[in-house]
Amino acid sequence: MDKSHCPTDIHQKVVEFIDSGRSFVVALVMKAEGSTPRKAAVKAVIDKTGKIWGTLGGGLVEAEAQRCAVEACQSKRPVVFDLYLHGADSVDDVPICGGMMRILIDPTAAKDRAYYAHVAEAIRQRQRGVILTTVRTVADTEVTSQWFPQEAIPAEISFPGTDSIRSCLARECPQLFTERSQNPEVLTEVLVEPVIPKPLLVIAGGGHIGQALTFQADLVGFDVTIIDDRAEFTDPALFPEGATTLCGDISKQVADLSVANDTYIVIVTRGHKLDAEVLEACIHTPVAYVGMIGSKRKVSLIRKNFIESGLATREEFDRVFAPIGLDIGAVTVPEIAASIIAELIAVRRKGVAHKTSMKMVLP
Repeated sequence: MDKSHCPTDIHQKVVEFIDSGRSFVVALVMKAEGSTPRKAAVKAVIDKTGKIWGTLGGGLVEAEAQRCAVEACQSKRPVVFDLYLHGADSVDDVPICGGMMRILIDPTAAKDRAYYAHVAEAIRQRQRGVILTTVRTVADTEVTSQWFPQEAIPAEISFPGTDSIRSCLARECPQLFTERSQNPEVLTEVLVEPVIPKPLLVIAGGGHIGQALTFQADLVGFDVTIIDDRAEFTDPALFPEGATTLCGDISKQVADLSVANDTYIVIVTRGHKLDAEVLEACIHTPVAYVGMIGSKRKVSLIRKNFIESGLATREEFDRVFAPIGLDIGAVTVPEIAASIIAELIAVRRKGVAHKTSMKMVLP
């Protein structure tokens, strides 16, 4: 059996809408200041009836975007509006967050199908890069979009300039740049949106610990893929929205994954034999972290077998975090998951390379 569930990226959703011939808009938060329900560079798709895919934060913000989207689907003209969230009190209809959002409603996205397809593929391939959305307002509003992989950013770019674009990418922070020409009626706005893949956490084993781990990993900013050979343990309903589930031979699925130095692998299957098979499949991969659950005795036996059989050298096995997790006295499933997440954070943020180095992050 080989079943999978993968989340749909908003750019891929746009491609699907274009190919279907349906009338829709792309709603994009160009700027967000102060306290707002969503931040800059958030996107949603809204069809001609006002139905929305993705979110701009709900409430009146989203309602106003939906109203504008319905109108734009008819006029075929992009529109940009500012929404001030400065209501006086909680019983008023005006949002009271205290911030401001500038939102683009673009019904002309179909002309940029190649761009959306390139971005969707780049995100699937976990590429790092930058999106430029240019809104130029004269008599009408025109929208163009560009995608540049990090290694292909041109040496010279007109407004806002290469240095500004690279700075946004380095800071991993979107920014809206504005420029008025000598004609004060001509306004050019460019949203520079870094595309930074989240670190990928691969969890081999969808049992109780795997399930608990997915929710905590999602909270601290990992993309999560869960692999199990039992369909009931890869049911998407068991995991956070956006998690990817794969059902099939676990060690083969792990071996076939596209991994990189921002990939973290946690092995928590239902038995030591299967754990060892999965470890064999990934112990030589160029990932940031491999951790395996188990007692000290289990780990010692597997280590001895790997070294004596030539599956790994002592140095290679010592890169494996096993027993897994920081030693915080964890007993319950949520506590064990918390100890594993803490260890992942230590590796990600402090560059801890192997278990014997964990003393660097412990008090």
